[in-house]
Amino acid sequence: MFVGEIMKNKGVGVIAVTRDQTMVEVLRLFRENNIGFVVVGKSNGEYLGTLSERDCCNAVAEYGAEAATMRVVDIMNRNVATCSTRDLLPVAMEIMTQRRTRHVLVMDGDDVVGVVSIGDVVKHRLDEAQLTEQELQDYICGARYH
Repeated sequence: MFVGEIMKNKGVGVIAVTRDQTMVEVLRLFRENNIGFVVVGKSNGEYLGTLSERDCCNAVAEYGAEAATMRVVDIMNRNVATCSTRDLLPVAMEIMTQRRTRHVLVMDGDDVVGVVSIGDVVKHRLDEAQLTEQELQDYICGARYH
């Protein structure tokens, strides 16, 4: 399966924050939207970086309580993991594994179209496994094979 297909099923788009928002503002956004990852955007639709729950934890570990009021631009990840809508899912999985990240920005050319997460990968693999199991059951029972 192509990453673009997951985006069609999941829906495109990302939640973006500004570089001047504080970490605690972003954490509230995480809670309100049940997410753990945002894009740090420029005003013209381009991105500067990303911020994840892990980035926030690392900031607290490094800066202590003052991390909560730090600007996103000071704690964000600038080395963003990306893949293309035309990449196969194992490519995104390999990027996650090599980069030790749970989220990969999905690009269509220069445009950010979404985020594929480890949860999306697990859901897709689970759906595949359940379909295979059902097909094997049908085959063994002779169902749908006349």
